[in-house]
Amino acid sequence: MSEEIKSAPAPEPSAAAKKPATQPKPEMTRRGLFSWAAVAWVGFTAAIGGCVTAMGRFMFPNVLFEPPTSFKVGPPDDFPDGVVDTRFVEANGVWVVNNEGSIYALIAICTHLGCPPTWLEAQNKFKCPCHGSGYYKNGINFEGPTPRPLERAKIFVDPADGQIVVDKAQKFQWELGQWEDPESFLALS
Repeated sequence: MSEEIKSAPAPEPSAAAKKPATQPKPEMTRRGLFSWAAVAWVGFTAAIGGCVTAMGRFMFPNVLFEPPTSFKVGPPDDFPDGVVDTRFVEANGVWVVNNEGSIYALIAICTHLGCPPTWLEAQNKFKCPCHGSGYYKNGINFEGPTPRPLERAKIFVDPADGQIVVDKAQKFQWELGQWEDPESFLALS
C-alpha cells in the first residue's frame, strides 16, 4: 500500500489556489535612497542660491544717472536776438530762446503727452511729431491737442563768471501767470 500512495497523482489545486501570489513591494535600497536625497539637496541648494542672489541684487539697486537739473549754457552774448538755440536739447532737454529782448529756457517736453517736440526753423515753430501739437517761438500753443503752453525753466546769470545758468528743477507755467516771474526769463537791457 505504501507504493500506491506514492504513485497516486496529487490532486489538482482549486481555481482560487491557482492565482499567482502578489509579490511583496521591494523596500527602498540604499542606492535609491541616496539618489532621491541627492535630488532633494540639489533642489534645496538651488532655491537657497536663488534667494541669496536676489538678496545680493537687492543690496545693489539700479541707479539712473540723469543729467544735472542745473547747468551753464554760456554768456548772454552767445544768444543772438530772434534765435532758438537747440544745442542743449539732446543733453539737457531745453531750448534757449532770445526773443524780443528777453532770454528764456523752454523745457523740451510737449504738455500733451510728454513727447519731445522739435524746432522747425523754416516754419518758425515748435512741432510735436506724436500728435501734431504746435507752439510759437515763445512757447504758446496754437494747434493740436496740447492743453497748455510749454513750460519755462528758471534762468539767471551767475555773478561769478557772467554765464547763464538754467535750472530745470523750478518750472514756470504760463496759465498760472508764472511767466511774469523775473526768474522765468532774463531781461536784456
